[in-house]
Amino acid sequence: MKIKLKEAADLVGGVVFGNPDLEFFNVAKLEDAKDGDLSFLYLDKYEHQLLTTKATAVLISPKFKKIRDDISYIEVKDPNVAFNIIIKKYFNPKINFDGIDSSASIHKNSSIDSTSVIGKNVVISSGCKIGKNTFILHNTVLMDNVEVGDNCIIYPNVSIRENCKLGNNVIIHSNTCIGSDGFGFIPNEKGEYIKVPQIGNVVIEDDVEIGSNVSIDRAALGSTIIKKGTKIDNLVQIAHNVSIGENSIIISQSGIAGSTKIGKNCILAGQVGVVGHIEITDNVTVTAQSGVSKSIDKAGKYRGTPALPLNEALRQEASVRNIPSLQEKIKKLEEKIAFLESKFLEISKKDS
Repeated sequence: MKIKLKEAADLVGGVVFGNPDLEFFNVAKLEDAKDGDLSFLYLDKYEHQLLTTKATAVLISPKFKKIRDDISYIEVKDPNVAFNIIIKKYFNPKINFDGIDSSASIHKNSSIDSTSVIGKNVVISSGCKIGKNTFILHNTVLMDNVEVGDNCIIYPNVSIRENCKLGNNVIIHSNTCIGSDGFGFIPNEKGEYIKVPQIGNVVIEDDVEIGSNVSIDRAALGSTIIKKGTKIDNLVQIAHNVSIGENSIIISQSGIAGSTKIGKNCILAGQVGVVGHIEITDNVTVTAQSGVSKSIDKAGKYRGTPALPLNEALRQEASVRNIPSLQEKIKKLEEKIAFLESKFLEISKKDS
């Protein structure tokens, strides 16, 4: 594919500095780019790579100097956003098959729109409904009464348990399980753990993307809910009856225990643990490897275990780092006190 700089600039609302008829064929990072590639610069720490890149053209913001005249530029307000728009327009991978593969097992009581695609060895069970322009890819299993909306992509080896519902524009990556049983057990009089039936479901609203190897448990009663626009990274555990608000981000290796409610526009960074039966309000960011042990009712950034407001957590961490030097100071003070006490005793003996 040959794309003129002017065409790309018009797409992203940019201005060309250099030859607008110059063509590029691919996209790459500054350090990896070669002749024929379009690259981008948006962070100060990569500015030095502009001196050595072999890219044909670079997306650049007005704050950076165009220090080379042997390459062309597309100046835009946000090169990162513009670069993604260009990738989606010209380089987004396409799924190169259509229709329903002959190896798929489709129950006669299911409903699949004629525009959707069903891959090899897919199982579509009784009562399932698949919307328009949706891709259900190889080895994926939909159990009874699963509903999938329009324009979804379900990648290979996904399992979606009975009665779960997906909205429109949902993407689920490989090896994820939607609607696995919640971890519900109660001890009997002998101390043996008895399984509590998990008879709810999972509801995933529009524009949600879920990474690979994610487990989202069905509710014991009612629904586990992932609301519109939320993005979930790989290797995340979401327990039964959890609710995650709109446009939130849950990053890899985080775990949310049962019946907890996360607000909208929240971020749980990597390896965040959240206990059950609490609430986190809107617009909260919890930094990596933090543990949330009680409800958070004020927006802001939180850090540590237990998670505290960021400034408070940083002060505590600074205090901990100062302990060795404080111990040394205390030791010296103790030595001075001991010396002064011995002198005082000498003087007292002389006076007596």
